[in-house]
Amino acid sequence: MPQKNARTARTANRPGYRCTECGHEVAKWVGKCPSCQAWNTVEEAAPARPALSKVAAGAPATPARPIAEVDLDSARAISTGIDELDRVLGGGIVPGAVALLAGEPGVGKSTLLLEVAHRWAAGGSGGPSLYVTGEESAGQVRLRAERTDSLHPELYLGAESDLPSVLGHVDAVKPGLLIVDSVQTVQSAEAEGSPGGVTQVRAVTTALVALAKERGLPVVLVGHVTKDGAVAGPRVLEHLVDVVLQFEGDRHSSLRMLRGIKNRFGPADEVGCFEQGDEGIIEITDPSGLFVNRQETQVPGTAVTVMVEGKRPLLAEVQALVTPTQMTIPRRAVSGLDSARVSMMLAVLDKRGNITTGDQEVFAATVGGMKVTEPAADLAIALAVASSKMDLPLPSNVIAVGEVGLAGEIRRVNAVGRRLAEAARLGFDRALIPPDCGPVPQGIRATEVRDLRSALRALRER
Repeated sequence: MPQKNARTARTANRPGYRCTECGHEVAKWVGKCPSCQAWNTVEEAAPARPALSKVAAGAPATPARPIAEVDLDSARAISTGIDELDRVLGGGIVPGAVALLAGEPGVGKSTLLLEVAHRWAAGGSGGPSLYVTGEESAGQVRLRAERTDSLHPELYLGAESDLPSVLGHVDAVKPGLLIVDSVQTVQSAEAEGSPGGVTQVRAVTTALVALAKERGLPVVLVGHVTKDGAVAGPRVLEHLVDVVLQFEGDRHSSLRMLRGIKNRFGPADEVGCFEQGDEGIIEITDPSGLFVNRQETQVPGTAVTVMVEGKRPLLAEVQALVTPTQMTIPRRAVSGLDSARVSMMLAVLDKRGNITTGDQEVFAATVGGMKVTEPAADLAIALAVASSKMDLPLPSNVIAVGEVGLAGEIRRVNAVGRRLAEAARLGFDRALIPPDCGPVPQGIRATEVRDLRSALRALRER
């Protein structure tokens, strides 16, 4: 019995190994986490301490109060000066909140945040702004500020990559807004590993979050992304911050989309539109016209739908091209759409609509670089493919909204009234919608289609 107790004690004191991405624990080191399948994320962890059966009570930092007596001033959002960014944040940035802005290199993250720092400093209500860069020199940031006309006496700039130095700048400037570009370049001497590593990123982010909560200072962190488009670093990084924003854009297009992935103070599905030019980032308050190509002559293979990003309806044009091929296996190319849903629409058209494309090449894309993943675009995709196949154009004043099921039925989608109102505002007066969608706004005539055959019949009658 004593030998068994000693062996149990040695096993309990043996260090374990834990994945830094998902927290899965294993008995020995492995190169690939068995849970999340991530490579080189398993690190040695100290043996777990035995659970305490009784915890002594301590003095609370602040006494508990009735919820009606809690002060709301500390939770009110402050405008950043950029309406599109405020829309995604839920009205502005909350004091003490930590936001993470991620995006590919060269998409315009630094340019956007430099404009945010300039607007904040020019506002004067929230105090000076401090922009800390660890990737560029102060002279490089100054040149960008001159090019984008972002110079202001209350905008302070520091080029530091050491965490204590960053905190020293905060003590000296006492800013109302802190921007760190980027969190992967800042390092702490108290943490092991190289800058950008899992341990360093976690330690730096934890320290900045504690600083923000202690002083009520809004902090914006710039983060890198991996090849898959996910936020680089440990998964716990997204859990530590309050807001996670994704800045997206194509290198061959000036359009930039800011999406909210996580937001503790507002909606997490809003989107903001920007345009990057020689003079910096410009916000686009009415982007619907960017995603629709209005032509004088009607062309087969085009259909217009209305997407809803958060609370904002956006018109999107779907284009399809069905053409014969000499290849054994016809090609399928998709841009801006979900390839799985396009393949499903081709199968439903073949089975339920007698529109066969198995021996022809099919190309489907959106206009303006917009990414459409909402099922409400199914009807527009199906009509665009059928229009190209039959060489019969849709009327230029018609939009199509609805989800197509595998049985060919047209299912209802949310916010149909808001979608139709946006279409009517831009000059569309006819719509193909699912049945039982509620009242239709004035200025547009809606035709209910219950299945794909009735939608194709309306196309053929046209």
